Amino acid sequence: MVGDPYEAFDDPACYPGSRILRNIPDLRDADALEDYEIKMVALRSEEGLPMGDLGPAHYRAIHRHLFQDIYVWAGEYRTIRTAKGGNPFCYPEYIQKEMEALFARLSRPEFQPGSEADEFVAALADFVADLNAIHPFREGNGRTQLLFIRMLGQNAGHLFRSEAVEAEEFLTAMILSFDGQLDPLVDELERMLA
Repeated sequence: MVGDPYEAFDDPACYPGSRILRNIPDLRDADALEDYEIKMVALRSEEGLPMGDLGPAHYRAIHRHLFQDIYVWAGEYRTIRTAKGGNPFCYPEYIQKEMEALFARLSRPEFQPGSEADEFVAALADFVADLNAIHPFREGNGRTQLLFIRMLGQNAGHLFRSEAVEAEEFLTAMILSFDGQLDPLVDELERMLA
């Protein structure tokens, strides 16, 4: 629940009369849930992430790993329509198809070992912008994206420093990417390169 709350329509994932997502520890206070999320995701991140082929199933496994202590639906695609800041994300009935098409792009030369850093970053910005627009999970998309960025970079030989992420600037870049403005996201990714 880090960041602005989502706009959701007919959301059975929330406790009745609230915008707080149903959660495994049954926390009904937004601040307590956010603190618990931060703690548990950090702990799960330190364990190491699931290995895989960098495809949609692997991406879901990463989300499942990070959020397994918080939500029973961790790693499952969302089933409701959501939006943020008035911008609707991919309708749930299209998520599977869109994820498969998006992740097929990872076979392109720009994502392979030996690619030039500037070509990799430009392709990665485009990929991450589209991944964010799909927004496959009810919660935890941004944190899963950041860890996946590191995995993609490592796979291609371009290492990213997580500590270089400036949350406000990165979030602004992601919001602008939703409207096709990729330059700020490219700048943020370049800053994160080791």
